[in-house]
Amino acid sequence: MSAGVATCSPPESLLVVRLGAMGDVIHTLAAVTALRTAAPALRIGWIIEDRWSELLCARNSPLSGPRTPRRPVVDFVHIVDTKRWRKSLLSSETRRQAAKALREVRGQAYEVAADFQGALKSAFFARLSSAKEIVGFQHPRELPARIFYSQQVQGRGEHVVEQYHSMAESVARTPLPNCEAALPHDAEAEASVAKKISGLSAGFVIINPGAGWGSKQWPAERYGHVARALSLCGLTPLINFGPGEHKLALEVQVASDGISQPISCSISELVALARRARLFIGGDTGPLHLAAALRVPVVAIFGPTDPARNGPYGTQSIVLRNPASKTSLSHTSAPHPGLLAISTDEVISATRELLRRTSA
Repeated sequence: MSAGVATCSPPESLLVVRLGAMGDVIHTLAAVTALRTAAPALRIGWIIEDRWSELLCARNSPLSGPRTPRRPVVDFVHIVDTKRWRKSLLSSETRRQAAKALREVRGQAYEVAADFQGALKSAFFARLSSAKEIVGFQHPRELPARIFYSQQVQGRGEHVVEQYHSMAESVARTPLPNCEAALPHDAEAEASVAKKISGLSAGFVIINPGAGWGSKQWPAERYGHVARALSLCGLTPLINFGPGEHKLALEVQVASDGISQPISCSISELVALARRARLFIGGDTGPLHLAAALRVPVVAIFGPTDPARNGPYGTQSIVLRNPASKTSLSHTSAPHPGLLAISTDEVISATRELLRRTSA
């Protein structure tokens, strides 16, 4: 077992196993970008859920072959769709798709498979890859995942980005530089977003009211009040919303007296939109971590999750978390009491302060 950086030669090929979700993929991508920077010749593949693949490869681009700005980091993107497969486990189409994905992975004969996710599912994929060495954390998210690992790594650092970086260093067997996550450049998405925001007369701020769990979701009405304050600063509030969140976005718009504008984007379009944003406001969500990875200033509103581990990383930010908040990973739907204790005035004050800092 290895608890740190080894001294033997690095592998020639690596399979990254990180199926989702958005924020977790982005955090892993920073570590893999560091690997790529240090080892340009390393052959890297990545197993990822279909819905998140645009974080690695622009739409309508080859999933393998020479790297380009549209697929800047990995040589092979291996797509799976476990959510859909689980709905029809016994169907011939599910078996066909799963077998095809497995053949593609095994066909690359990866030397090392690194399970950054630490779940039984991801560890199982790593083992099925037939890689010679399976690397995972000594303390994975799901402890039984360790039975699939041939090498266990002690994650170093408090923030998850730092822990993933230490995993990458163990794979590389050498210290690595700190790197920003290299995200694809999608010219079509850039043009689409440019068209969507062409009528805006001022800089804009992205407000993201949604969250993966109800306990991480600050009230929509309060986001609307923040949006009104932003308009007084001469900025346009754009409400980003994902699948199933249109009603939530409309609630924010109504609470803002119609000042804010809902906007729905594909992942590639959200990358393009975030690159242009003056500021991002939201909770512990994938879009927040995307904004941070793009070095967009962030006002983060935290409740049950610990910002020391999961907060915005590598960008100017103000994190608001009530001292009464208790760290919990329970995916509950009820709003977290500590999150509700954060007032609209606190968020508006933090927003103005961050705008002041970043305008200097």
